[in-house]
Amino acid sequence: MEFAFYFAAGIAAIATLRVITHTNPVHALLYLIVSLLAVSMCFFSLGAPFAGALEIIVYAGAIMVLFVFVVMMLNLGPAVSQQETRWMAPGIWFGPGLLSSLLLALLLYVLFNGSDHGSIGHTTVDAKSVGISLFGPYLLAVELASMLLLAALVAAFHLGRNEAKE
Repeated sequence: MEFAFYFAAGIAAIATLRVITHTNPVHALLYLIVSLLAVSMCFFSLGAPFAGALEIIVYAGAIMVLFVFVVMMLNLGPAVSQQETRWMAPGIWFGPGLLSSLLLALLLYVLFNGSDHGSIGHTTVDAKSVGISLFGPYLLAVELASMLLLAALVAAFHLGRNEAKE
């Protein structure tokens, strides 16, 4: 499982570097999704399947849909739409597709390897202990993060809307 951890961590580092270096926001979002999936694989290999599943559901699912919504909301017109169709050429999908297939190969290797141990530390973190931590000593931090995300969504909406000139 150490191989799985380091392999997924390497893919996460490469994908995150591609997120930072891309100037196109849609391409950066594609690499960010691959990076979040790789971080989820790291959680699975460390023995935290609940955290890995939350990483996929919450970040790669909900937050990425929010980012795509904001990018679409800030769309400025038909010229930008034509530019986006040029940006989404089939060659653009090669990098994220390659990294995603490497993650799939790693997942299949770990699933069919037949090893008896499910993680590096041989212990797993269950949902109950995560819930006790989140709604116990870290309740204030969780609520502050949710309020920050809500404020960012409202700010993005107000910055991106086109007001009718009277």
